[in-house]
Amino acid sequence: MSSAKALLSAVLCTVTLAFSAPAAAQSVDKLKVRLDWTPWGVQAPFHLAMQKGWFKQAGLDVSLEDGNGSVTTVQLVGSSDQFDVGHAALASMMIARDKGLPVKSVAVFARQSDVGLLVPKGAGMKGPKDLKGKKIAYTTGSLEAPFIDAFLAAGGLKRTDVELVSVDAAGKAATYAAGRTDAAFSTIPFFLPVVSATRPSDGIKFSDYGLNMPSFGLFASEEKLKTRGDAIMRFASVTAGAWQYIFDGHQDEAVDAIVAQRPQAKLNKTVLRGQIDALKSHFTSANSAGQPIGVQVQADWAEAVKTLTAAGLIKAGADPKQYYEANMVRPDVFKKLK
Repeated sequence: MSSAKALLSAVLCTVTLAFSAPAAAQSVDKLKVRLDWTPWGVQAPFHLAMQKGWFKQAGLDVSLEDGNGSVTTVQLVGSSDQFDVGHAALASMMIARDKGLPVKSVAVFARQSDVGLLVPKGAGMKGPKDLKGKKIAYTTGSLEAPFIDAFLAAGGLKRTDVELVSVDAAGKAATYAAGRTDAAFSTIPFFLPVVSATRPSDGIKFSDYGLNMPSFGLFASEEKLKTRGDAIMRFASVTAGAWQYIFDGHQDEAVDAIVAQRPQAKLNKTVLRGQIDALKSHFTSANSAGQPIGVQVQADWAEAVKTLTAAGLIKAGADPKQYYEANMVRPDVFKKLK
């Protein structure tokens, strides 16, 4: 073989290898994500992105681990090297940061607080002013507990005007659904579809009474933001894009993805769909008009600081900017995916 033919053969071989194995040339970043709880509707974008290969297309190898509450997730992500990203109620993250844990939000999905009051349909309870003499379940030590007095005060009531019944978080839905209390303080999007099959109910949002703070979103430790920032940005951007895709009319596809990804969980599709639908109204705020899902707005964080300071959960004078990392949700990242 002449030298010219040998050179041509080598070039063709190189080109063939380049086109036959593009995946080998693309680096993949592994991310371990700690979730807020066991599978429910709020985790829809993660499972849908897995199912459709969106994380993989963005150069990510994502593993998800169930949680057992936002507070625990915040502590684990902020104090150990075990996880790269956490998904939890971001008010819990703010409280932890104020106490010295170096964590920051990277994406806010539910901009309005998910906490509120569950009341039976047709019972005449439209707001706190209607609760006088009612028996209400709540959980001591939960995120709802510090705001009960302020919520009641918005209706001109005090604690002595109602009967508060302390119930363990695991048994609260069953207690309320069985009619053993007139109402229940809890996270509305999770519990409303669960109890409504037995006791049709409505939710009264804390945020409608001046008690607003960010709910579910993504966060990471400051160290992980330094060392894994680009990968975390891609993860946040894909997740935000997946939420937009879901709310653009693909809710049932998201439900199917959760069930397919978690077959051992024996999930109820009707409940999952109800949870996704209940979450949608929490995704917008007065300050975020025109902003893509996930993008962080300083005015929302300032409002959260005001709410948490009034409840004595964070110190007065906190700078809202310290709680979030800007520009971590970039819609163009998701738009490039197939």
